[in-house]
Amino acid sequence: MRSPWRALTVVATAQFLVVLTTSIVNVALPAIGSGLALSPTGLSWVVNAYVLAFGSLLLLGGRLGDVLGRRRVFLAGTAVFAVGSVSAGFAGSSWLLVAARGAQGVGAALLAPTALGIVLTLFPPGQHRARALGIWGAVSGIGGAAGVLLSGLLTGLFGWRSVFLAAVPVAAAILVATWLVVPADRPGGGRIDTAGAALVTGGLVGVTVGLSGGGRLWLFGGALLLCAFAAVQRRVAQPLLRPGILRAGQVATANVLMALLGAAWLGVFFFLPLYQQRVLGYSPVEAGLTQLPLALAIVAGSALTPAATRRLGPRVALPAALALLAAGLLWLARTPADGSFLTALAGPSLLIGTGLGVAFVVLTELSAAGVPPADAGLAGGLVNTTRQVGGALGLAVLTQLVGGDRGYGPAFVGAAVVVALAAVLAVALRPTPTNTGPAPTTTEPAPTTVGKENP
Repeated sequence: MRSPWRALTVVATAQFLVVLTTSIVNVALPAIGSGLALSPTGLSWVVNAYVLAFGSLLLLGGRLGDVLGRRRVFLAGTAVFAVGSVSAGFAGSSWLLVAARGAQGVGAALLAPTALGIVLTLFPPGQHRARALGIWGAVSGIGGAAGVLLSGLLTGLFGWRSVFLAAVPVAAAILVATWLVVPADRPGGGRIDTAGAALVTGGLVGVTVGLSGGGRLWLFGGALLLCAFAAVQRRVAQPLLRPGILRAGQVATANVLMALLGAAWLGVFFFLPLYQQRVLGYSPVEAGLTQLPLALAIVAGSALTPAATRRLGPRVALPAALALLAAGLLWLARTPADGSFLTALAGPSLLIGTGLGVAFVVLTELSAAGVPPADAGLAGGLVNTTRQVGGALGLAVLTQLVGGDRGYGPAFVGAAVVVALAAVLAVALRPTPTNTGPAPTTTEPAPTTVGKENP
């Protein structure tokens, strides 16, 4: 049997690459704007084209994994992601760059939910799954900060195109490693709800464009398509989003909170590098290096989460983490234009990183607790969808708060308000036991039945 921990290393690396790609453009945005003559709204679409394609297609990606086989769809998604990365690196115009970022998002939508589905399949509920999801949460959290760090270094040394091209060899290595160490699974069979996929994709795009300044028509049309999607899911035999999954454990609550957390998470990694370069006068390399405390705090928070959850329970640990995050955002909003890193940025970075690390792990665990193995891909797609779509919608709204003499402070305050709302909702969590504590299992995860893929 192939080691499930080796397989976890491979798929967690892919998840790290997916999250990193969300924020790796952020420090490079001023250089991209100058090179391709992009307006502030155009720059936001360099981020949102990826996030929106990613978020709107995640449910479809998870369902494809359940039907066709998770490893097969994971491999296909990684290949599409690599092609999108090459295209973005050589894009010669703004629309080509936005289209390439959309292609990256399509690939990410195929690989991210199937990667989490593979983890949930390899590690049964218990202590080992808790450890695996702790690693998963740490990777997801640190990916945002690492993206900003690498973006600064790559942009300063090699130019903005390198932030896209650097992903290509990593994706190629993931393809090879997946083939060698990730066990193949049997396709589950069934049908793909293409009508539901089209409705939810169109609806999310319409709402996001409307909130980004596209007008009420886009917003109304998107909302109408989302209502139609909800109606269709209740009538088709094999829906894209089975309504019953929202009643399993605390899946519904966890996904609502993840959407709110995603709005703040993407906002931080979008506005903080811009603030550092345009207000504080940092170079791209300086803006990247100053993300190290934030990244280390995310790792520390993720590592401490299993022990904290066992002692306090998610009803205490999650609101406390969200409160830390909100406090850090409010502190960041008060940073003066002449502030130094040690006095103005280090403290908020530690609070924000710790809060993000804990919250990501707890919500990922809650989103999977009580979900049957057959729906592992769907659960992975759902939680990734809510985070990415919440991030896209949140960024669209927060961008409207920035401009003129207002600076970036209102955006950080807006993100803090969203996180505070999430903290209030988290207090209402039902005291349902999670899988973060020890369980009477053997010293290694139970063997996983491995089938062969169809040729």
